[in-house]
Amino acid sequence: MKSNNPVLTRLPQAQNNTGYAQPQAGYPQQSPYGQAPGFGYGQQQGYGQPQGYGQPQGYGQPQGYGQQQGYGAPAERPITVDDIVSKTGITLAVIVAFAVINFGLGFVNPVITMALTFIGAIGAFVTVLVHAFGKKYGSAAVTLIYAAFEGLFVGGFSMAVAGFTEDGFAANIIFQAILGTFGIFGGMLFVYKTGAIRVTPKFTRILTGCLFAVVVLAFGNLLMFIFTGMSPLRDGGPIAIGFSLVCIVIGALSFLSDFDTADKLVRSGAPAKLAWGVALGLAVTLVWLYTEILRLLSYFRD
Repeated sequence: MKSNNPVLTRLPQAQNNTGYAQPQAGYPQQSPYGQAPGFGYGQQQGYGQPQGYGQPQGYGQPQGYGQQQGYGAPAERPITVDDIVSKTGITLAVIVAFAVINFGLGFVNPVITMALTFIGAIGAFVTVLVHAFGKKYGSAAVTLIYAAFEGLFVGGFSMAVAGFTEDGFAANIIFQAILGTFGIFGGMLFVYKTGAIRVTPKFTRILTGCLFAVVVLAFGNLLMFIFTGMSPLRDGGPIAIGFSLVCIVIGALSFLSDFDTADKLVRSGAPAKLAWGVALGLAVTLVWLYTEILRLLSYFRD
């Protein structure tokens, strides 16, 4: 259940690679000798027979998600596709709401918008790290906090990149970027469903390597801009256009890995709360793809 998405790489791992309903260590197992000491003679003991206080024990009894554990603890509802769709919709709605707020502030006070954009970028990055390395996968609070920060960043970024032209504010490229983002999302979902491109371990390794290369190049470009004022990967030239196209292709392929992760969670009966983790992972890919498409469109407009 491995994913190249940094948010989806910390998924709870199923034991023995057979799903979530696997026997877990620490639960009492039945004695293999068929006779438990202290229960008296003549009492039938064997594999799969009731022991102790009337609680069934035996080999093959799954102890995992979707099963009743402990002293009558209620079973946790398994995740469904509807859970993923609804949680992703809520996450995107929060992103859009905060993006609109920060975007609107740009017409009133651009300084405040830029400050909130910076706060949103840093906050979203920190939240993703907490989510990935702080064992917060499936936390609704963390996902919604990320969505709020990311919304602030998206709103300010859209304002800065779209800018103004002689005819007024260039809002048309924002709508084109949105359409392009969801068009690619739908297209890659179709590709995944038809099996035209299969998510294999080799595919995941190659995609992870490409993502790592993009991060290194982007970081190097940032350092070059800070110390020299030059930004070949973001100045609108041929190299910048090529880099944006590469990022868009990698972002589109990342959806396949995200879909595969979500599909495996549903088929393995993972807890419903993990839908929030899937929603955050999809939101990260969607926002990255949107920013790259918007940036590419701004190059051609200029």
